[in-house]
Parts: sequence; C-alpha cells; structure tokens
Amino acid sequence: MAVPAVLLLVPFGLLFLLSGLVINCVQAILFVIIRPFARNLYRRINRQLSELLWLQLVWLVDWWAGVKVELYADAEIFNSMGKEHALLVSNHRSDIDWLVGWVLAERAGCLGGALAVMKKSSKFLPVIGWSMWFAEYLFLERSWAKDERTLKVGLKRLEDFPLPLWLALFVEGTRFTPAKLLAAQEYAAANGLHVPRNVLVPRTKGFVTAVSTMRSFVPAIYDTTVIIPKNQPSPTMMRILRGQSSVIHVHMKRRAMSELPQTDDEVAQWCRDLFVAKDALLDKHIAEGSFGGEVRQLGRPVKSLVVVIFWSSILSYATFRFFRWSQLLSTWKGVCFTTIGLALVTVCMQVCIAFSQAERSSTAKAARNRVKKE
Repeated sequence: MAVPAVLLLVPFGLLFLLSGLVINCVQAILFVIIRPFARNLYRRINRQLSELLWLQLVWLVDWWAGVKVELYADAEIFNSMGKEHALLVSNHRSDIDWLVGWVLAERAGCLGGALAVMKKSSKFLPVIGWSMWFAEYLFLERSWAKDERTLKVGLKRLEDFPLPLWLALFVEGTRFTPAKLLAAQEYAAANGLHVPRNVLVPRTKGFVTAVSTMRSFVPAIYDTTVIIPKNQPSPTMMRILRGQSSVIHVHMKRRAMSELPQTDDEVAQWCRDLFVAKDALLDKHIAEGSFGGEVRQLGRPVKSLVVVIFWSSILSYATFRFFRWSQLLSTWKGVCFTTIGLALVTVCMQVCIAFSQAERSSTAKAARNRVKKE
C-alpha cells in the first residue's frame, strides 16, 4: 500500500465509520419510531441523513483524488435529471461505477434518492451497507427463484416515494473483466445472440420485472454507458485513497418508459438490443476517444467539502474531549486499547475496499477457472 493511502485510510476511516455509526443510530431510531406511522416523512429525513454519509465518498472522488467525470448528454436528459423518477440502466465497467452514479446524482440534487439493486452481502458492510438498507436499496441473492418476489415487493414499495429517485440496475449482473467477456462471448455464440466486444450479455429477467412493476410510476429509463478512456488508468478505491486521479466518460440518454413494448418477451429483446447499441457506442469511443456530442460541465460543488469539514470538526473536538477526560493515553492499557481500535478501523476499511474489487469476486474467479480448463 502506498504511503499516501495509509495516511488517509486511518483518519478517513475514523471519520467515515464514527460519523456513519452516529447516522446509523439515528436512522435506526427513526426507522422504529417514525417509519411505521409516516413512511414518507421518514424517507425525507433519511435522505438528508444518507447524504451526510455518502457525500464523504463523493468528497474522496472530487476533492481528494480529483477524478473527473465527463458527462455526454443531450438537453432532454440533462434538464430532466433530478426532477423525475428514473430507472438507470448502465453497463458495469469499473469497481467504482456505483460511486460515479453517486457523483452524478449529487450534481442532479438527488443523491439521497439514488438507490440500486445490489447483491445481498452488500448490506452487511459496516456503516455503508447499513445506510443502504435504511435507504431502501434492494438486495438480491443472485438466485431468481428467491429474488423474483424480493425484487417485485421492493420495487412496488417505491411507488409512493415522495422525492425524485434513481434506481440503478446493472443488468449484466457483474462487473466487466476480460475473463468474464470471454465467457459471455462463448455463451452468446452458443445461444445465437449478438457476440459482445465491450459489454457482457444482459440478464433480462430483473429488467423485465423492473419495467413491468415500475412502468406506472417511473416515466423514464436513463440509458447510461460508462468507459474509462484508453489513456487513463482504471479508477479503484485504492487509487482514489492514494489521491490518484483519472477521467471517466459517461454517456446518458433518456428513453421514455411509454415507448417500451408491452409483453415480457419484447421487453427482454428491447434490453438485449439496448446492449447491442451500447456495444457499438463503446466501439465508437474506443476508436475516437469520445462519445461525440456535447460534454456537460459538472463542476466540483463544495457541498461534500463542507460536510467533511463539519464532521472533522465535530469528531475531532469530541475525540479530544474524550481522551482528555478519560486519560486513556496515559496508561499502557489505554494505549493498547487505542491501538486495537485503530487496527479495527483499518480492517473495516480494507474489507470495504476489497469488496469493491472486481477481480476478487467469485464470478471473476469462476470465469478465469473456466478459461483455464478450456
């Protein structure tokens, strides 16, 4: 691990975990005393609480690492962002696609309403996973027999969501790697499908369920395509913690939900066609270095910086007062307890970082093993 990453990991880990635990406790209290009687009031309050936590990660991207997100979008979608419910359908290109989505949602003013469909284990991540659960993220087990009802019930529950929401759906089901691409190409060739070059074969069951359930209250699909330019390093959480910048290109196009076909089979084919178009769009970008069209200036708002300064000031003062009152560092036992606490913070942060890494996922390992065998 590079020295800059070490220098930030412990202090930022303390800031993120301690502030997150405070927020999680407040969320838990509100979940018990307000949500059963006034669900939409709970949602409005929880949106603000979630942003107080998630903006710290946006600060890492914007201010610490200086990662630049360039948005290619026409006027229709750019003027609609943050003003309507939307189902965001994206390819899954990098380890931090979810964080890129948060950056875009923050710019659109709907970070607290940015939800996603994620694997079930995500909700057990310390602090961040718990905050996602309180925010009504949908967690699936990757077994359709178990997930179909979970997905339908979770999506239906969002029907009365009182503020603009984005629900991100990564229909490829996993992150893009060369090994997974090879497996997808073999599957596509064997099943008479378009053989992809830059995306994976979409898994359409979840998309069909989302469309059939949300069609009545979500007016648009945000067709989102993400790529890292060839001359830029792929961004990861570890690179961001090291303060290493990168550039990410995002293309977004609004597609009216009313334009989608009515039958499930036709909707599934529409999704497959969408990814064929994404594949061609990525070919264009690889050849030209750009999606073409207008690049929207997203800027670097100070809101995330203000949140980090706020939490840093509050927690620094509280920590100073605690150590002064307890005199914890005046004894060897206290020093040992403090050291163990810092070690636990480091472990928690390392777990979260490892969880975000595509090459450590079981799916990636399975794909690599299959390539080796054949």
